[in-house]
Order: sequence, then C-alpha cells, then structure tokens
Amino acid sequence: MNLWLGGQSDRFYGALRIVGGLLFACHGAQKLFGVLGSDGVALVSRAGLAGVIEFFGGGLVAFGLFTPYVAFIMSGQMAAAYFLAHAPRGFWPIMNGGELAVLYCFLFLYIAARGAGTFSLDHVIWGGKDRVFGSAPTS
Repeated sequence: MNLWLGGQSDRFYGALRIVGGLLFACHGAQKLFGVLGSDGVALVSRAGLAGVIEFFGGGLVAFGLFTPYVAFIMSGQMAAAYFLAHAPRGFWPIMNGGELAVLYCFLFLYIAARGAGTFSLDHVIWGGKDRVFGSAPTS
C-alpha cells in the first residue's frame, strides 16, 4: 500500500488538515452564529469561548496558519470538552457520546506534532520551515 499511496502522503495530509479544520469551524459557526441547525449560544460563556476557538482555530488550521500552536490549543479544548461533558456520563466514548471529541482531540494533537505541511500558508510564508522547531518538516 505504501508504494501505491505513499508518494501522495503530503497531499492526503493537506486534505486531512483542511477538511478537519473546516468541519471544526462549522461547529464554531453553529455556536457563534446559530447556523447549520443550531440556535447559537451566549458569547460570554464556556460554550461561547469554545465557539470562538472552534470557528477561528478551525479556519486557521484549514488555511495552515500558525498550525502547530492553534492545533495544540484545539486538541486541549477537545480533551476538556470530553472530560467536562462526556466522561461524567460513563467511561466508554461510544456510550457517552464523546467519540467525536476524542477523535478531534487526537486529530489536532497529530496536526500539532506534524505541523502545517506543504499545502499551507505556514509553508508559503516561512519558506518551508517548521515555525516551532525551525527546521524543515520531516515529510
């Protein structure tokens, strides 16, 4: 499989980062603007703060700007969301409704560790240098 798809890993990673960021931004749009099947939340609340992180952070990750920092913050937000909202309802994420929070948490943790990748504004602005470690990305 690696011989067949391995040469496209940068493109697939870019697609993963963009789609993950855009989907996360949609959750923020629901909270902030009351769109996409939601009534919205008060801006000055825990859910309002979550909406700001989701909407703006998701957009930044989708565009690949300040990606490691923003993705790390979003990963932490999803970990907090899981433990505050889902874990009290039971241990297993599939039973307490927290599987999406866990998935986003680890997706953004991976993105934070890997960086923005080739198809990103970080790559364009800083010439392929990884902003966090000051070296070229590993893949």
